[in-house]
Amino acid sequence: MSEHDAPERDEEWQEILTKEEYNVLREGGTEPRFSGELLDIDEDGIFACAGCGSELFHSEKKYDSGSGWPSFFDVLDEGNIETQVDTSQGMRRTEAVCANCGGHLGHIFDDGPEPTGQRYCINSASLDFEPDE
Repeated sequence: MSEHDAPERDEEWQEILTKEEYNVLREGGTEPRFSGELLDIDEDGIFACAGCGSELFHSEKKYDSGSGWPSFFDVLDEGNIETQVDTSQGMRRTEAVCANCGGHLGHIFDDGPEPTGQRYCINSASLDFEPDE
């Protein structure tokens, strides 16, 4: 699958994603705190959607929020992430989804560092990491 291509049918998603990726990206699941493979990545590079390859974040915008999930204070390109209201689990949150494939990425909170004040709290399972060359 090339960058930005996304399956149309659920069966296709199940064929290309791991069970954890499918649970997070397609079912809105959340990986356990401090369990994600990309939490401690501190190399320079791009974090892309694990579902379709859309580039979402650069490592320059990643920081340690202490939350247990990879956190970013800004996106690579405003148009690559959309937001939705999430009222699951008895609370109202802002959900971050991939604008290209609709995959659930995580949530956005207003407790991040300057200059944006945003914390994009993102599941490792929803991301792939490509180091800069």
